[in-house]
Amino acid sequence: MATPTLTPGPAPGQPVRLVPPVEEQLARAPLAGEPALLGLPSFIVGAVAFGMVLIGVVPAGAVGAAVPILLAAAVGSFVTTIWAARLGHSMEAGIFGIVGGFFLSYALLVLGLSHSWFALLPAAVLSTQKVFVISWMVIITMLVLGTLRLPVIYTALFAIVDVALFLDLLSIIQNSANLSKAAGWVTMGFTAVAVYTFFSTASHATGGKEFPLGRPFLRT
Repeated sequence: MATPTLTPGPAPGQPVRLVPPVEEQLARAPLAGEPALLGLPSFIVGAVAFGMVLIGVVPAGAVGAAVPILLAAAVGSFVTTIWAARLGHSMEAGIFGIVGGFFLSYALLVLGLSHSWFALLPAAVLSTQKVFVISWMVIITMLVLGTLRLPVIYTALFAIVDVALFLDLLSIIQNSANLSKAAGWVTMGFTAVAVYTFFSTASHATGGKEFPLGRPFLRT
């Protein structure tokens, strides 16, 4: 027969607590939330600014007008990264961290080239832009392959981003305004995909159903 164990009672003069203190309950409560509700709008606003620059909405000498938007998008993406990491959502944290890195590096590139921070000769500016675009194409291609186990909309999103960067690279190589505009319109295309994904996330966060996002390419 098991012997019951005695639990110590409250110290003299202390009230008996039937529930733990609020601070203890909060500490034990699981973390929750939808980081994408911040991350996706940050991605969308940065992509819209990037796309308008490529299309030529602002003159070539006024590209710096997009920098505040790009920096805000980077900050929002990094906050989302921290939020997702706190929840243990490693893939989400990684994706938004990469997105924030892209927007921050693009903003710094624009500022650096506009103010001659890098002490580059005019002939080296195009090469610098090529290095930037090619480097990020490698990372985005990695995301395309890394999201094959996620709903297909995420793989498609990054595939379209890759297409936009490839067209941007061709526009730099060939000095073609038409290719740059094509890259900008493709950017608007993947922005529309991100908007759809945001509405799906918002629907789920407000008690509704997620929109169809497609089956993943890999299921094992």
